[in-house]
Amino acid sequence: MARAERRRARRPPAARVSEPKISSVKPKSSYPRKLRIIGGRWRGRRLDVSESEGLRPTPDRVRETVFNWLGQTLYGKTCLDLFAGSGALGFEALSRGAEKVTMVESAREGVAALKQNAVKLAAQNLQIQHGDALQYLRGKPEAFDVIFLDPPYKLALHAELLKLLPPALEAEGVVYLEDDKPLMISAPWQIIKSSRAGKVYFALISLMNRDHDD
Repeated sequence: MARAERRRARRPPAARVSEPKISSVKPKSSYPRKLRIIGGRWRGRRLDVSESEGLRPTPDRVRETVFNWLGQTLYGKTCLDLFAGSGALGFEALSRGAEKVTMVESAREGVAALKQNAVKLAAQNLQIQHGDALQYLRGKPEAFDVIFLDPPYKLALHAELLKLLPPALEAEGVVYLEDDKPLMISAPWQIIKSSRAGKVYFALISLMNRDHDD
């Protein structure tokens, strides 16, 4: 009996199998944490970009092309920056003389960064709203001359958004649209100008039967 007890005592303890730990940290954006305004009164100013998941500021090259299309200056124009994210397009529009810019962003940290940058620039005629872009459009907002529409690619919201946009667009208004695949536009919309930079496809569109300068 004593010998059996000694054998049992010498047995190594059973190995513990630990369960893998699941990280609670949300993935951060891999894009630069600074944004450079490329034209207008704030040209060269650098703004902070939040680390919101999925955030991807519109590249300098794309912004330069878009604002060349829009005519460099936006004096007297009202602009809506849906899915504002970094505010790259909205702040660029203000820098180039836009009369008013409204930014709509759903991420709290993104809204906080937008407000900090607005203070840094002493920006006026700027409204920042924390909320969902679809709900904002369903709320029948005022009409704008220029709408920047750059939702997260993976959400595939373009078709639904374009159905809601017409009441929010002035008679001669245009919409900037961006995606990671070729843009498929159908009536009542028409493409005015389009281009591609790397994996980014972008265009200016308007409602049909509206004349625009080339």
